[in-house]
Amino acid sequence: MSLVKLNIKGISYSQTQNGAYALILNEVDGDRKLPIVIGAFEAQSIAIALEKEIKPPRPLTHDLFKNFADRFDIVVKQVIIHKLVDGVFYSSIICERDKIEEIIDARTSDAIALALRFDAPIFTYKTILDKAGIFLKLTSKEEEETAEKESIVVDELFADDENLDIVESTTDDNSLAAVSLQELYTMLDGAVADEDYEKAARLRDEISKREQENEK
Repeated sequence: MSLVKLNIKGISYSQTQNGAYALILNEVDGDRKLPIVIGAFEAQSIAIALEKEIKPPRPLTHDLFKNFADRFDIVVKQVIIHKLVDGVFYSSIICERDKIEEIIDARTSDAIALALRFDAPIFTYKTILDKAGIFLKLTSKEEEETAEKESIVVDELFADDENLDIVESTTDDNSLAAVSLQELYTMLDGAVADEDYEKAARLRDEISKREQENEK
């Protein structure tokens, strides 16, 4: 069976199902998306790995695993989402130590959190993408936005959840507009210290926007 490479499009959250998130994977050489339901802890861990500029004051579980693996020269080479049964995705982590390859069974959310930390590619089989992959429709207004700020209509992902929103679009620009850049940096340090990484991500985005405006 042929493998299809995936990258991470974003993380969405549900306003109707407490603690429910969806990780959106994108087909690298195509337009299909693969939505995978994950828990809040896993969503946070993946989001932290995506936000390169945010460093937790203490290692999260997946960071600890990475530190442990580095100490014993274990490398994660790739992650393969290899099975889909009753809506549940199963994954394998392909590891290597001393040129000996091992395959470890893992929850897909954990496997992807580790793949990000090891810069390892993520794959799935074409048959799984054919079965669970979807095409998300964009409105004409959304098509005008940049790829980075692209707003995806995710309410089509799951028939039983009609209120999913992309986490990337939750930045509250109005509440931060009156805050100075120096205050934003102070707030960012405080959010990281409190391990409020969702708030830290919003602050980081606002800081980046301000700095880009200052460079113009």
